[in-house]
Amino acid sequence: METILVIAVIVAFLAWRMKPTKGVNTISTTELKRMINDKDKLFIDVRTPAEYKARNVKQFKNIPLGSDFSKLPKDKEIVVICQSGMRSKQACNQLKKLGYSRVTNIRGGMSAY
Repeated sequence: METILVIAVIVAFLAWRMKPTKGVNTISTTELKRMINDKDKLFIDVRTPAEYKARNVKQFKNIPLGSDFSKLPKDKEIVVICQSGMRSKQACNQLKKLGYSRVTNIRGGMSAY
């Protein structure tokens, strides 16, 4: 009985971690490729500088997770990527808390690109 409870808690936790954040759009890398040259969007990569240097998409500016996002423009949609989608989700949460209204996370990150 305890094993079933532990498994249920783990499944619930993982489901909670994977659900999209309220007010944050989530798109696939296929959708990203269709919008990558849109000048009305700001593309940021929240991976470390070393990860970014090893492989990046030129339209993305490297602003590692933990940086001060408050100086980013609020008049553009901000599209965020990382390696797998987890750090970019955290960055999107931070942006929403700072009052940014148009925030998009790339599902699967660079691993899916």
